[in-house]
Amino acid sequence: MSTSLAVITESPSSLDVDAVVVGYHSGADGPEPASGAHDIDSAFTGGLGRALALLGATGAAEEVRTVPALGAVTAPVVVAVGLGPAPEDGADTAPDTVSRAAGAALRALGGKSRIALALPARTGEQAAAAALGALLGGYAFDRYRTGETDAPAESLLVVSAADDAAAAVERAEVLASSVNLARDLVNTAPADLHPEDLAGVAEQVARESGLDVETLDEQALAEGGYGGIVGVGQGSANPPRLVRLAYRHPEAARTIAFVGKGITFDSGGLSLKPAGSMEWMKSDMGGAAAVLAAMRAIAAIGPVVNVVGYLAIAENMPSGTAQRPSDVLTVYGGKTVEVLNTDAEGRLVMADALVRAHEDAPDLIVDVATLTGAQLVALGTRVFAVMANDDAVREQVVAAAEAAGENAWPMPLPEDLRKGLDSAVADIANVAGERWGGMLSAGIFLKEFVSEGVRWAHLDIAGPAFNQAGPYGYTPKGGTGAATRTLVRLAESFAGN
Repeated sequence: MSTSLAVITESPSSLDVDAVVVGYHSGADGPEPASGAHDIDSAFTGGLGRALALLGATGAAEEVRTVPALGAVTAPVVVAVGLGPAPEDGADTAPDTVSRAAGAALRALGGKSRIALALPARTGEQAAAAALGALLGGYAFDRYRTGETDAPAESLLVVSAADDAAAAVERAEVLASSVNLARDLVNTAPADLHPEDLAGVAEQVARESGLDVETLDEQALAEGGYGGIVGVGQGSANPPRLVRLAYRHPEAARTIAFVGKGITFDSGGLSLKPAGSMEWMKSDMGGAAAVLAAMRAIAAIGPVVNVVGYLAIAENMPSGTAQRPSDVLTVYGGKTVEVLNTDAEGRLVMADALVRAHEDAPDLIVDVATLTGAQLVALGTRVFAVMANDDAVREQVVAAAEAAGENAWPMPLPEDLRKGLDSAVADIANVAGERWGGMLSAGIFLKEFVSEGVRWAHLDIAGPAFNQAGPYGYTPKGGTGAATRTLVRLAESFAGN
C-alpha cells in the first residue's frame, strides 16, 4: 500500500488525524516549540513544552516523546520530536534536521494510518524535507514476514503555507519512492535476486519510466569482450548481465553517465570471505540499486540533461568454473588485468562498464560501488568517500551530497599508490601488494579505465549502503538507498535547472 501525501494550511490542532507530529528545540529551560508547533503547544494547559520537560525531554535531535492529547487538540496523540538547538539569528531549521526528525517520529508511529506533520515548513524546501523524512522513516521491508506487520501510513499531511510547498513535496515523494526501491533491492534475499532478476527489475523500471534500456546477457558479454564481468560471473550458475538505461531530454546540451556495481551476492569467490563477512553481502549490489533508483527519479523529475546509467551485474561464487587467483582477464577495450584476489571483484565489473560508458561521450562519469572494506575503516558506516580525477568534480559531488542530505567526504588519489598495482604479467593487477590505503588504491585502479580528458568521480558507499546497526532518523536497519539522492541532485545541478 502506498502512502498518499498532501500539503495543507489548516491549523494542526483541529485536524482529524491519528497523530500530529511537532518539533521542539532544546532550550536553556527545556524544550521550546519550533516553527509549526506553537498552535499545538498553546493548546495544552501550561504549554506542551512544560509537559515534555516533566517527561524528561530536552529537545535533543531525534528525541521522540508521544503524549496523549486528552482533548487538548482533535488528534488523540501528539508526537514531539527533538530538533536540537534553535538556529541562530532566527534562521530556518536546516532541511536535513527536519527530515531526520520526521523519520524518527514516523518510526515511533508504526501502525498509525493518518498523520499530520506540523514540523518547521516555512519554506518549500523544509516542507519537502518533512515529507521526505517521513516517507523514508516509515519504510518497512516485510516481504519475508509471515506474521502481522505495521502497514505504512495511509496518508501524510504536511502543514505548510509556503507557495512552492506542493511542488517541493511532490519531488520529495518521487525521491522517497526511488530510495525505497533501492532499499527493497538491497534487502531482497540473494536467492531471489540473481543477476537476471536484477536486470529484469531494471527493464521493468525502464518500461514504467519511459527510459531506453539495453541488456547484454552472458553470450553478448563474452562476444563483446567484457572480460571483467564474464570473469567474475563465470563461477556462478547464475550468469551475469550488463544493463544500460538512458534518459534523454530534447533540450539537453550535456550528458552524465552513472555506473553502478551490481554484485548480487559476494562470497569472495575462490578467495573466500570469512562466514561473518558474508552475512550482509546481499548488499554488494547497492551501487547498481542506487543508479537504477536515481534513473527512475530523474525520469520523473525531468532535468534538462541526458543521463545514462550502467548496471554491471554478476554473482561472485566459488566453483570449478570460477576465476582463479593469477588468472588474467581482458577488460572491455583491451586492457589486461591480473586477478590476484577474486574478492576484489567489484572493480573488475566496474572496469568494463566504465570503458563502455565512454561510448556515450559523457561530460562526466560517476561510478557508485560498495567497493572496499577499507572505506569502513577510513570513514565508518555513515559517510561515503568521493574520489575524482578533477578537484572541481570531487567538490561538486560532495556539494551535491550535502545538498541532498547525505554524508560524503572528499578523498585523494595519491599517485604513489599506482606502483602497488603493477603486475609482472599484465597491464595492471586488481589489488595492491600491501594492505595500506586499500580504498584509495581501488579508486586508482578504476581511474586506469577512464580516458585522459574525461571527468570522472568514484563513490565508495560500502558502509553507508547497508546499516547493520539499529535504525536512526529516517535510516532503517538494512538497505539504506545510499547515494541515490546524491546522484539525482548531481544530475539536476549538472543540468543547471
